[in-house]
Amino acid sequence: MSARIGILGLVVVPPLTACGPPIAVKRLGALEVQHELTATVLSTGTPSTSSRIELQQRGLAERYQRQPAAVLAELHYELGQRPADSELLFALAELSFDHARRGGGQPYYLASTLYAWSYLFGPGAEARLDPLDPRGRLCANLYNVGLARAFESASQGGVVVLEAGERSLPYGTLDVALDPDALRWGNRRLVRFVSASELAVSGLRNRYRTWGIGAPLNAETEPFEAQAPSYEIVVPRVQVPVTALLRPTGPGQARLEIYAETAKHEVEIDGRSVPLEFEPTSALASMLARAPIWQMGLRAFLSGEFVNKSIKSRLGGIQPFSPDRIPVVLVHGTASHPGYWAEMVNDLMNDPDVRDHYQLWVFTYDTANPILYSALMLREALTKTVDTFDPARQSPCLWHTVVIGHSQGGMLTKLTAVESGDAFWRNVSDEPFDEFEMSDETRDLLRRGVFISPLPFVDTLIFIATPHRGSFRAGGFARRLLQRLVHFPGDLLRTGTDLLLNTDAGRVARKLNRLPNSVDNMAPGSAFVEAYSALPIAPGVKAHSIVALRGDGAVETGNDGVVECASARIDGVASELVVRSGHSTQGTPQTIEEVRRILVEHAAAVFDGRQCRRPAAWAP
Repeated sequence: MSARIGILGLVVVPPLTACGPPIAVKRLGALEVQHELTATVLSTGTPSTSSRIELQQRGLAERYQRQPAAVLAELHYELGQRPADSELLFALAELSFDHARRGGGQPYYLASTLYAWSYLFGPGAEARLDPLDPRGRLCANLYNVGLARAFESASQGGVVVLEAGERSLPYGTLDVALDPDALRWGNRRLVRFVSASELAVSGLRNRYRTWGIGAPLNAETEPFEAQAPSYEIVVPRVQVPVTALLRPTGPGQARLEIYAETAKHEVEIDGRSVPLEFEPTSALASMLARAPIWQMGLRAFLSGEFVNKSIKSRLGGIQPFSPDRIPVVLVHGTASHPGYWAEMVNDLMNDPDVRDHYQLWVFTYDTANPILYSALMLREALTKTVDTFDPARQSPCLWHTVVIGHSQGGMLTKLTAVESGDAFWRNVSDEPFDEFEMSDETRDLLRRGVFISPLPFVDTLIFIATPHRGSFRAGGFARRLLQRLVHFPGDLLRTGTDLLLNTDAGRVARKLNRLPNSVDNMAPGSAFVEAYSALPIAPGVKAHSIVALRGDGAVETGNDGVVECASARIDGVASELVVRSGHSTQGTPQTIEEVRRILVEHAAAVFDGRQCRRPAAWAP
């Protein structure tokens, strides 16, 4: 009986315990399969298949879960015996990062960084690096993120402290050197670094990253000298995209190198030119998110003063002045501010054809002021910058400046490149300017603001949705309301009072009644618009026009919601593009692409190799 039971057991049990084969496959979607095949410690928090295989082959997979530090020590010892083992070197880079992430601490992030460097640039690297092998790119990512975490502040998450000194490793120490000059950025010092790899960005359409080696960081700046320079083009709260590179220089030694995106994009490693990794979009977003400009807009328009009194310069850039790049000046429109250029700045400065040839500046102004006054501020800010940085006319790129204006800013743009004669003064008085009785202060301001000559260093203009013949919104109730709300700065009030109350200026009083604001100036048919629209652009200055058209209507009768297309069109331009968009078209892809096209074309005409051609204004 027992024998039969035994036989029965042999017959019955196997089918019961083997309902199906122990190995199986099933069909999944491509996304699920790719997720499994490409999982890494950086993407899913789980080491890659390659690293797990190295553990399995050595019978260390289960022990690694219990004693990761001990297993890593054994693998490190084994690598010393077999330094050419690429699979082991890669596994150490990823598993060290994994252990650091799970509580192993900064020494393991630093170890991961050094293992990854060895995989990418150590002995035998050229033989093992295959463009189709994802382990090379993963090692670069492990190096970049691991480096930032290895130097992260213990008390401030995300803040990276770059300084010389001895650093702990799981198997010893690393003596890190840092040249203080590596922190120099123009006449400023780079300070307070934040890891850009771990920042989320919103509000910008495109996020740009230049893939390469190095930890991408965003840096603040401070003056290098105790006494700040009397004039500088860089805006106060600039965020600089930089890359930190830790270069091994010998056993137990390494050097920290810091590169600003505005200065360098590649570095030489063992005779190879290797791209550096930057996150310029996150730097731009970080700067704009903290900028005081968002308090301006309509509030500044009504007050006639900057809300933030700390803004000392009306012209600002996001990088130090470069004599080898052409300035592009962005001038915003009514009740607006430089933040509205963010999409264009983000796209243009991440295009190598633009970035390598241009430097972007923005002009900030009180948009309620009379247009002639704001245009005067623009011209004088540009002239001061040229006089400061090129007093001896030795920087030809500066003398090929491009000015781009949106809406009212386009009107200011045109007023950098016209010869007005007395066209605007005739709106004020029939008497000759020099014979008119007024205070010396008023005479000086009017002479500078009303009698306009072209700036010799401006040779290209781009108009975007510009009301050359006025805006149909600049009238009616809105105009009457703003006449009551807008307040002017003191010098304008004194000038207006001088003109209106001058006993010999009865004709002026009858013409002006009050000091006009920018909305008055943009009213179709106003004396200012009539004089302005009749002025031709100066010979030798090339102009381009971008006209916004809302909806599907005809250009001849359409508008962008603020400006009639007929008003935005101007004779004598080198090119005109109609963009199907509302008035705020400066951030739309089609408008940005047209600006990019114009700038690339301009650079091709200006640059002779790597140098700008001497401008015609320098001819004897």
